[in-house]
Amino acid sequence: MMKKRIYNKFDKKLIPSLPKAVFEGRIHVVLSRSQAERAVDYLLTQPILGLDTETRPAFSRGTFYKVALLQVATRDVCFLFRLNVIGMTPAIVRLLEDTSVPKIGLSWHDDLNGLHKIGRFTPGLFIDIQDHVRELGIEDLSLQKLFANLFGKQISKSQQLTNWERDVLNEKQKLYAATDAWACIMLYDELQRLKETRDYELILAENNETSTSEKR
Repeated sequence: MMKKRIYNKFDKKLIPSLPKAVFEGRIHVVLSRSQAERAVDYLLTQPILGLDTETRPAFSRGTFYKVALLQVATRDVCFLFRLNVIGMTPAIVRLLEDTSVPKIGLSWHDDLNGLHKIGRFTPGLFIDIQDHVRELGIEDLSLQKLFANLFGKQISKSQQLTNWERDVLNEKQKLYAATDAWACIMLYDELQRLKETRDYELILAENNETSTSEKR
């Protein structure tokens, strides 16, 4: 059986031609403290969570916005916590400080810094995908490139610069946010599988040489 081919650097020009990957589970928008309590109670019973945040983009110098959305996904459901509406509630602090359920993110240092500007908490069990991809020889660090590399599918970024503080998030925003959080779980699962099975060969894009899966 052929080994999976992955690249140390994925060609960004190929991404637009790939089929789109979207979260197909249920999406719940959290707009109150009581909803947050119930959501966190449920999420902390799960084996793994994917997390991401969204912030309203600033288009003028000197303008900054706080994190507006915290999206937390399982493999089949995603909760969108509208932090610009409910703030950093005790339940959300409980979620972020939890040390039992692994929370997978990408470039989580930046997200945690943004969340700390809303409220105090001590980060619990967080795993950053960027700390794991190098073990396979992958040099890319963006969600879009990593997903294209490992799954041959495109994560759309079309909603990234939309207004995350609008009164009601539209369906495209909700799907975008949920997909990003869910994709973190998918990437982590696949990275762990490849590390355990060594069932891949690394293609060095810079000089088109092939490295076997022995590369760590």
